[in-house]
Amino acid sequence: MKIIKSLIPYLVIIIVVMIIRTFIVTPIIVQGGSMQPTLSGNELMILKKYDTNYKRFDIVVVNKSVEGDNLIKRVIGLPGETIRYDNEKLYINDEAFEDPYASGVTGTFQSITLGEDEYFVMGDNRTISLDSRVLGPIKRAEIEGTVNFIIYPFKEFGNVN
Repeated sequence: MKIIKSLIPYLVIIIVVMIIRTFIVTPIIVQGGSMQPTLSGNELMILKKYDTNYKRFDIVVVNKSVEGDNLIKRVIGLPGETIRYDNEKLYINDEAFEDPYASGVTGTFQSITLGEDEYFVMGDNRTISLDSRVLGPIKRAEIEGTVNFIIYPFKEFGNVN
């Protein structure tokens, strides 16, 4: 009985940590260079699972595993919008829109109209990014949350610019 009483605080700690990691925040590692120059490979970030109010240009984690890794991308199109790229220019609902994060060649693609629970996401490094141009629209349920805080490497520690 004494052993069980001594284990209770450790069990409570384990349960609390599991709840935090499952529903609130969890660490995530950036894989590859599709978000360069904003993010680099192997950066350790905090995934905010509670943040579900996605806005244009938020950086999100998408649960579309590629070789076991989730994708980290930037929200470009919101539900109900029509998105297209023509001559390296972003158009949202047929209006030219500034895309300050685009790096590399985006290319031209046909317009796509997003459903009520769909988002269009792209990596900042458009030349090598596997994103909605290939995968199609991302359902809201496939987005795990937002990331905007780097933990490691320490020289990059803080909010993403």
